[in-house]
Amino acid sequence: MTMFDLRELDAPIVGAPMAGGPSTPALAAAVSGAGGLGFLAGALLGADKLAADIATARNLTSGPIGVNLFVPQFDTGRPEEIAGYAEELAELASQFAVELGEPRYTDDDYPAKIDVLLDLRPDVVSFTFGCASADDIGRLRAAGITTVATVTTVDETEMAKARGVDAFVAQGPGAGGHRGTFDPLAEPATDSLEVLLAAVLERSDVVIAAGGIGTPEDVERVVGLGAVAAQVGTALLLSDEAGTNPVSRAALQDKQFTETAVTKSFSGRYARGLKNRFMENHEKTAPLAYPQIHYLTGPLRRAAVKAGDPHATNHWAGTAFGEARPGAAAAIVEALSSRIRR
Repeated sequence: MTMFDLRELDAPIVGAPMAGGPSTPALAAAVSGAGGLGFLAGALLGADKLAADIATARNLTSGPIGVNLFVPQFDTGRPEEIAGYAEELAELASQFAVELGEPRYTDDDYPAKIDVLLDLRPDVVSFTFGCASADDIGRLRAAGITTVATVTTVDETEMAKARGVDAFVAQGPGAGGHRGTFDPLAEPATDSLEVLLAAVLERSDVVIAAGGIGTPEDVERVVGLGAVAAQVGTALLLSDEAGTNPVSRAALQDKQFTETAVTKSFSGRYARGLKNRFMENHEKTAPLAYPQIHYLTGPLRRAAVKAGDPHATNHWAGTAFGEARPGAAAAIVEALSSRIRR
């Protein structure tokens, strides 16, 4: 059975999976149609919705389609810490006239999503927050699916390699959104993308570079260092096909937001986004408890978007957010790959 070879992309660009709205079937199809590899974000939605998204993307392109899943982590939540954080956020929630959400722990419908992938067989499946079991990796590979692990350290790379994955995403510290760290209690790794990429390339020939990549020169640089492709997410947030909400679209282009920071305040897991008042006010007290804090703050964040308030919701973005431009995703992919298109 022939498996998809990431080294054969016409444009060495991978559209990062961005859970929670920005990733859409139209975006994945547009990236793949432009010669890259588009990803669907399988996290934070049910198995039926994932199946529907795969079908929709396939109807929009004959190119390859990737799917990303969050690997369920062990429950790090301490009820007393979560309750204390809920009490802290209650006043802000009342200002938006909403109730905070139920801080529940779930496996994100993970087993059912694995079954969907085995049934529908997208070209590539990647994993974040850990690596799938050796058994799941073996079943996916036997179905002809190329498997990819998102890693932030050498130890994570070794663990994923031992489980039989085909390729890696080396996620540097400049990446937007959630850190792919396997241990949910660990401080985010700070090694530069270049250092991490070199280390992962010592252990695999097929490595995608991610984190802080926003220009054609950035893409040329990481490919020159040995990456088979550059994974970009923030660069696509303003694209026509992205599902980025209007408040985040405006914030990405608003001069008041001058930097990004890593925070656990919105989801209970470390993630990089535009630095705003919510992060400044609540980062120190937010517990490491994912997905409980994600569900707790969800109604508040949605209310902030509805009210047009950029300071009470997350805007996941990488350090190269200033390079993001509106336009068709295909044009963005073409521009990013213009110096090294194959």
